[in-house]
Amino acid sequence: MEKIKEYKEICKSSCRELLITRNVVLCGLMAALAVVLSMVASIEAGPYIRIGFSGIPNRVVECLFGPVTGCLFGGVLDILKYVLKPTGPFFFGFTFNVMVAGIIYGSILYKKTVCIKRIVAAELLTKVLVNCILNTLWISMLYGKGFFILLPARLLKNAVMLPIDSAILYFSLTYVKKIVCRMGFDGQRKIPTRL
Repeated sequence: MEKIKEYKEICKSSCRELLITRNVVLCGLMAALAVVLSMVASIEAGPYIRIGFSGIPNRVVECLFGPVTGCLFGGVLDILKYVLKPTGPFFFGFTFNVMVAGIIYGSILYKKTVCIKRIVAAELLTKVLVNCILNTLWISMLYGKGFFILLPARLLKNAVMLPIDSAILYFSLTYVKKIVCRMGFDGQRKIPTRL
């Protein structure tokens, strides 16, 4: 019961983050950076492994502003990316996945110090729940392929990417958090109490 109460407070605090103008401006800058990174910054390492950096701005927003803001930011950004560069049919399931990932990362990283344990936990939970289960389900539904036929390759890919993504996220968040803390995004700012 105490954990539920604590999580409600985290969600309320995350909602209030959107009432601060400079937070909304930073979200806009992160969205622009994510769009640019999605178009130019990815490394292909074999036929099934792609190391991309467009998710880092999402993680920054989730870490700084929490699960509610991260969820909304991820959903809006996913739709914006699709409008700017459509690839395949639009399917809301993939947008839902980004929103769920925002809740996971925001819940684990918001108002907490950046440490490798938290990052690995967030990455592992996201890779299992979102990438392996939900993404595989949506791909199976969209393209008519069997869920359990697709699952082993997706599990292998995510197992390989877990340490790589965790390391990239750890170093990125450590560096970015230092910069944004100097700019005043350190959790010590006054947040409006009414929604």
